Amino acid sequence: MSTIQRTAVVTGATSDKGIGVAVAARYAKEGWAVVILDLDGEKSAKVAAEIGNQYAVPAFGHAVDVTSEESVTAAHAAVAAEIASGNLPTVGALANIAGITSPVGFLDTTLELWNKVMAVNATGTYLVTKAFLPDMIEAGWGRIVNMSSVSAQRGGGVFGKVPYSSAKAAILGFTKSLAREIADTGVTVNAVTPGAVDTNIRVGSTDAQEAKLAADIPVGRTATTDEVAAVITFLSSQDASYLTGTTVDINGGSHMH
Repeated sequence: MSTIQRTAVVTGATSDKGIGVAVAARYAKEGWAVVILDLDGEKSAKVAAEIGNQYAVPAFGHAVDVTSEESVTAAHAAVAAEIASGNLPTVGALANIAGITSPVGFLDTTLELWNKVMAVNATGTYLVTKAFLPDMIEAGWGRIVNMSSVSAQRGGGVFGKVPYSSAKAAILGFTKSLAREIADTGVTVNAVTPGAVDTNIRVGSTDAQEAKLAADIPVGRTATTDEVAAVITFLSSQDASYLTGTTVDINGGSHMH
């Protein structure tokens, strides 16, 4: 425990091929303690235990509904209790990964779907950040990395249409505004905008859709989850101390914005 300096909190990190799990594992690999917050509390604890055992770091999993202020407050309190008991070091990084897509066309988008996509992606980022930011400001050091998408920059594709693109665009505005507001606190706020990534979001896609995805990417392939995780953990490092309010594109050269 003496070599573990800070804890990284990752939301949405229980999907087997998801970016969140890769991010949590990468933090652990680089020596961070890890907290996994996900709607599935049982799986959060299981994944945290697996990562903690693999990389010999403290790890904790807890249930959270990122769309509920009450749930987020309870999750923060649970993390604070682990820190107070000495099981975790103070929180130094927050990776807001939790999100859902919206594959249906605009005219088929119900208000219920619109609200749900905005709530999970945008409101969730706001609520979790608001819960953990005061601790970082008090410590005088922190890193917040928000998950946006190339869809926010050039419009939605097959897997994330108007609601998803709109929510991810909101995250970019949130990132820039918050970064400027707290720039003198020692806490940085950045966003990443992945293009096509090899995750289970694309399970069920056709060979033709996959071929089109690859053909549209200059490097000729999709990103791995670990490639995305590597950028997020870099933005969480001391080396990235002068980067705030930035958006890092992870799209294999698909500069369409």
